[in-house]
Amino acid sequence: MRKHILAAVQEHAAAEYPRECCGLLLAVDRKQIYYPCTNVATEPTEEFRIAPEQYAEAEDLGEVIGIVHSHPDATSRPSPRDLAMCEATALPWHILSWPEGDLRAITPTGATPLLGRPFVHGAWDCWQVCADWYKREWGVEFEAFQRADGWWEDPAGPSLYEQAYEAAGFVQVDQPRRGDMIVMSVGRTAHPNHAGIYLGADPQLPGESAEVFGPGPFLLHHLYGRPSEIIVFGGPWLHRTRLVLRHREAR
Repeated sequence: MRKHILAAVQEHAAAEYPRECCGLLLAVDRKQIYYPCTNVATEPTEEFRIAPEQYAEAEDLGEVIGIVHSHPDATSRPSPRDLAMCEATALPWHILSWPEGDLRAITPTGATPLLGRPFVHGAWDCWQVCADWYKREWGVEFEAFQRADGWWEDPAGPSLYEQAYEAAGFVQVDQPRRGDMIVMSVGRTAHPNHAGIYLGADPQLPGESAEVFGPGPFLLHHLYGRPSEIIVFGGPWLHRTRLVLRHREAR
């Protein structure tokens, strides 16, 4: 990071402390500048969020080439959410510990494993592991659906899976086959709130080792608060099932 930009980030981190500061690196013509943003997160001492309209304002000035935030009273080591959102944004992330002053940069790898990823709602969650499976296995890509944590608890709110599956290219079927999406209701919920990929009798994923036991059928899923995994799809999971969905690109 260039000296004048680092100085601007340090000044911003000091001004916002003990809140996390956040901002964007912009390429404007042949120059790079730091564009400070307002942290609109509900818990700004623990995380940050840049308002979409402020992000759009920055894009009007130049090309966004990086995302910056501080870790107050903590090291610059990236959190699981930092790693997940770095992948989701496909941009370098720069993390400044403050007041320590250590700076660390992380870059997206573009190849997050399907198994064993930590849970980060909105970035590495049940929908995302399904979307990543379709992209990797079938070359099908979906838009980055925005979803607030806990959306499924509001009876008056939208039922995201039920309302969005047709627009995403899915149709409802009676019996699952490999590659279908299983939509379930887990825990106290007003709407179906969990999904996984039905793998049938073959639990193996190319390039990844899955330790599973039993004759199957198997399901790839990412349960709230747990690493993504493959399980035997039966028993209580069958009772939780609400929709079996097949994509129009089904093999």
